[in-house]
Amino acid sequence: MKKFLNSPDTLLEESLDGFAAAHADVVVAGDERKFIRRRKLSRGKVGLVSGGGSGHEPLHAGFVGLGMLDAACPGHVFTSPTPDQIVAAVEAVDQGAGIVLIVKNYEGDVMNFDMAAELTDGRCSTVLTDDDVAVERSTYSTGRRGVAGTLIVEKMVGAAAEAGTPRDALKTLGEAVNRRTRSMGVALTSCTPAAGKPNFELGENEMEMGVGIHGEPGRRRMALASARSIAEEMLGAILGDLAPKRGSEAILFVNGFGATPSIELYLLYREAARIVEAAGLRPVRSLVGSYVTSLDMAGASITVSLLEGEATKLWDAPVHTAALRWGV
Repeated sequence: MKKFLNSPDTLLEESLDGFAAAHADVVVAGDERKFIRRRKLSRGKVGLVSGGGSGHEPLHAGFVGLGMLDAACPGHVFTSPTPDQIVAAVEAVDQGAGIVLIVKNYEGDVMNFDMAAELTDGRCSTVLTDDDVAVERSTYSTGRRGVAGTLIVEKMVGAAAEAGTPRDALKTLGEAVNRRTRSMGVALTSCTPAAGKPNFELGENEMEMGVGIHGEPGRRRMALASARSIAEEMLGAILGDLAPKRGSEAILFVNGFGATPSIELYLLYREAARIVEAAGLRPVRSLVGSYVTSLDMAGASITVSLLEGEATKLWDAPVHTAALRWGV
């Protein structure tokens, strides 16, 4: 497997240097590259901090900026950030109104963010994302995994924070958005970390239905099928779990895992939109692209998030980050 590397040992640090330089109008790197933070902070605004293992870019650093996160803590590839990274990010972006931590439900992330919260004297509240309907327990998690729906939580909570919403209300909002959001993924190939060895094997005509974003096993290994059949199985699980009322409005998000071209993602969106509309849902907002990836995995996930209350307004609110930008 060929990769652009100087050394596997320096990949993360050198990549973060490049990211900060390329988006210097939006972000700056923290001391010792422990975190990426917004260049311009707003006094009195609740800060939003997230993070996780690298390899899922642009999650999370790509969502730092106006209308989303104030800081993101990148761990090494598929490895949780450490408590000291998280504490350093909290100290850097706390503008007097406290912090909301947005944490994907993986055991290492949960443990380290909890430890960091204990070290910050009650200044942090936590929103846990667990939108994956594929399995209830996996290699990295107890309970459902937090996957692409995390982006939707970060966007909506970020918009509300930008509008001056207090910390307790942001936590309540984040939990509500998470409850209305479901995702499922499928892998056509493995992903290959910098060491150069795939972290699982799939046959030429096999796929993994319900795969996690670290390559964790899903519901079952099955024969390669058409895009239509794949979308039907994924949305059958998503809508069966979400149980939306007919006529509900929703965001439909088709996410690539890193090696799936846009032409295939838009085909998958076509099939997904047809299925959700037949189920009585109205996909009034959409997002298609590789936003929550798994290095170079070929595959995709589908996310449905129901729009209730102020959710549409929060989704449409201005955002300016490295990976998402509209309304500004």
